[in-house]
Amino acid sequence: MHYISGKHLHRRTFLKGVSASVALPLLDGMIPAGRTWRDPAADPRQTRLICVEESMGTAGSSVYGLQENLYTPLTAGRDFKLPEYNLLDPLIDGFRDYITVVSNTDCRMADPYTATEIGGDHDRSSACFLTQAHPKQTQGSDIFLGVSLDQLHAQRYGQDTPLPSLELCLEGAARGGACNYDYHCAYRHNISWAQPNRPLPALRDPRAVFERMFGAGDSTADRIERRQTRGSLLDWIAVETARFKRSLSAVDRVALDSYLDGVREIERRIQLVESRNSSGEGRALPDAPAGVPDSWDDHMELMLDLQVLALRSEITRVISFKTGSDQSNTSHPASGVDAGWHAVSHHGNNPITVMQYLAINSYRLGAFGRLLEKLEGTVEGDATLLDKTAIVWGSAMGDPNLHNHRRVPLLLMGKANGALEGNMHVNAPEGTPTANAFLALLQGIGHHDLEHFGDSTFKLPLGVPARDTSASLE
Repeated sequence: MHYISGKHLHRRTFLKGVSASVALPLLDGMIPAGRTWRDPAADPRQTRLICVEESMGTAGSSVYGLQENLYTPLTAGRDFKLPEYNLLDPLIDGFRDYITVVSNTDCRMADPYTATEIGGDHDRSSACFLTQAHPKQTQGSDIFLGVSLDQLHAQRYGQDTPLPSLELCLEGAARGGACNYDYHCAYRHNISWAQPNRPLPALRDPRAVFERMFGAGDSTADRIERRQTRGSLLDWIAVETARFKRSLSAVDRVALDSYLDGVREIERRIQLVESRNSSGEGRALPDAPAGVPDSWDDHMELMLDLQVLALRSEITRVISFKTGSDQSNTSHPASGVDAGWHAVSHHGNNPITVMQYLAINSYRLGAFGRLLEKLEGTVEGDATLLDKTAIVWGSAMGDPNLHNHRRVPLLLMGKANGALEGNMHVNAPEGTPTANAFLALLQGIGHHDLEHFGDSTFKLPLGVPARDTSASLE
């Protein structure tokens, strides 16, 4: 344990055991008694940031989808109105005040620049989403792109957390070598880039994420032994936990127990998945690690719960999350559509198939209601984690049927410590780069000296309908 003697617990308090270290959430005992205290996490520069890439665009960017406003609200500004069917349907009733819809922006950096790049949209899009930069076409080691939005925030404001950033994915973990259209596979499988030539591979296995967060074992042998004995991480810190609790108030003991119960519950779920997948029975995902659930829904829930845990304990403030691979044919029967995701994305602008694609899009987006609910239900100081977090959800692809990058979907969720108002639809002027919205968000969460990002041309206001382009940087 590390705490300031006699005054209050340090915010960076850890419970340590053999090969394990558990960071703690904000407790009352971490607030100085008898002194004016300002929650440092309420500073825009301490804003938590989750960046989510949804491959293959949405139904709302198709010709029919634009006509029916399947993504774009009917009105701009506050209290926007939605049509009968819209991508936001699963979230709007419970979280309208935390949603900022950005429409009509383009990701031109994902366009083909030369004849040899034509057709490679799937191989460029993921890399372009958070960098808003155009990848160098190469299958060699001379890859070159740009620094991604999440890494700009991590490099400036994530250096005082145990993990400056955490990179996650649901499928298609990064691999090297050549992909299609003369592109290196690093572009297709990575959305986080620390440097133009340094992608950050994402973790797909919930067990690997859990161990990354809590340092559960100094060696592979340690980790295997704990799994085989079905021991819990919390057993490793039991003595330290008991000693630490004696120094806490009754309120903080309850809060600590609740937090540790949450850690244990996630670990238990991972163990159940591993046990089932190691039983010898056939798997739907035979090539996936044992810790990866065969069910997309179960996998998504585990990864979202791990993110809440990471933000609550400030193990990290910055997370990127790639929810699927380009051209993935994952199916979601619970959406009402049995056909695969990629297959339905080529809807031919047929209204019936476009609506099927909307059903898939809405189902996948709706899973994030769990994340929003848990962040809203976690109070830290005088605000919720959802008030202190910015969640970027979107794609560098617009209409997947055409493989274009116009009118791409972009949702900003949370209040970002006041940088986002919520309950807002920002309808950008025609031809606005998506990078303009990212520039505004970055400036709002502490990057005030940032004048450009990607191919930005001006800062797109995120609090009122965007009509004035006089602030162009050109």
